[in-house]
Amino acid sequence: MTSPSASLLDRAQLDRDAVRSEIARGLSGADDGELFLEYRQTEALNFDNGRLKQATYDTAQGFGLRAVKDDAVGYAHASELSLPALSRAADTVAAVRGGYSGHFAAAPARSNVRLYGEDNPLEAPGFEAKVKLLAEIDAYVRAKDPRVRQVSVSLGASWQVVEIMRPDGESYRDVRPLVRVNVSVVAGQGDRQESGSKGYGGREGYARFIETKAWREAADGAIREALINLEAVPAPAGEMDVVLGPGWPGVMLHEAVGHGLEGDFNRKQTSAFAGLLGQQVAAKGVTVVDDGAIAARRGSLSIDDEGTPTSRTVLIEDGILVGYMQDRQNARLMNMAPTGNGRRESYAHLPMPRMTNTYMPAGNRDPAEIIAAVKNGIYAANFGGGQVDITSGKYVFQCTEAYRIENGKIGAPLKGAMLIGNGPTDLHRISMVGNDLQLDSGVGTCGKNGQGVPVGVGQPTLLMERITIGGTG
Repeated sequence: MTSPSASLLDRAQLDRDAVRSEIARGLSGADDGELFLEYRQTEALNFDNGRLKQATYDTAQGFGLRAVKDDAVGYAHASELSLPALSRAADTVAAVRGGYSGHFAAAPARSNVRLYGEDNPLEAPGFEAKVKLLAEIDAYVRAKDPRVRQVSVSLGASWQVVEIMRPDGESYRDVRPLVRVNVSVVAGQGDRQESGSKGYGGREGYARFIETKAWREAADGAIREALINLEAVPAPAGEMDVVLGPGWPGVMLHEAVGHGLEGDFNRKQTSAFAGLLGQQVAAKGVTVVDDGAIAARRGSLSIDDEGTPTSRTVLIEDGILVGYMQDRQNARLMNMAPTGNGRRESYAHLPMPRMTNTYMPAGNRDPAEIIAAVKNGIYAANFGGGQVDITSGKYVFQCTEAYRIENGKIGAPLKGAMLIGNGPTDLHRISMVGNDLQLDSGVGTCGKNGQGVPVGVGQPTLLMERITIGGTG
């Protein structure tokens, strides 16, 4: 184990001045760039059908050296933290340098805000205590209802230390804990079986899950979803009004709208929102925010992977497109300010504009009022997988928990409901926004260009009119 206070250079017994010299040599003539150092520990335990099925532990370390010139990037990475490896990397990235402008991009500002502690969740509690917790959750779920046939519980944690060094002498450091608990349940009645799942997580240790038994919320949610789906009837098909529930349904906003507001897609004109700054892109009353500075949330970061402090970035305000999420390169090329959204999966990956915690703030309508306004529609309480085309904005999302709405009242649960639409178009179809904003329970992972990073989503209850439903009934 490494100490949170120990520099990764010291851990690798590297001379700091020699490292800075190699960074300066590799980035000479570049517009921007940095050395990204990482040390990461990861563990995962899976408890399936009453016994521990898998336990893994991994340690990874390495560096990535990046040189940026205009829109060209040179990048080299290695798992070997040594001066010879860094020297080879400097030779590689130097290929992008050109006519030097005489001005290296200014270093990121500092906020000195720490959004989470540095304690390593892999160290406490010990392995035996974690296995005991898994067994306790398994027994709790099985005792809840005789229809429960299968239970799978997993614990996952990581502890990441990053250091970012620049040729101008500035350096940045962050220590990032992350935990997640997930419960999956299969319930059956006769020949029919249905599933449900729920997770819980954040940038903290396991103590809260164990001491406060917060895992019960995830367990109860998984059981409830599986039992509801046992009673579900085939979903209708056609165009109808859709009420989206609060919290995790914000994943549709993340996918169908959020990706289209990342700076690189807009700079390259491949987003459906490209060139629309200052224009009405959603119904009045609709605001969308990306906020990486919420304490202890799964998608939060004290600094991004370029050293920029994260922030609350308003993307859409009262229906008007007012901003994009930016890393340093795209911000410079678009003549905008970085927003703290430069993220990478690991030292082996380039940073790019990525979401953190993306959500729609609360409106002023009572959720019961929203449901009462629907004569013929569905209530989508939870989502599974989805597909989105960033360029066109078209999406398809599978509901894992949904209900019929008839004459303003929630009715039978539905099976097989799919929402089909277009993100930029359907933003104009939001007619009521609830006052019950919820963030998700801390389970999201976002994929982009082969990289996965932890994220958060959220929204209040909202009504979208005339959405196409793909059903089985």
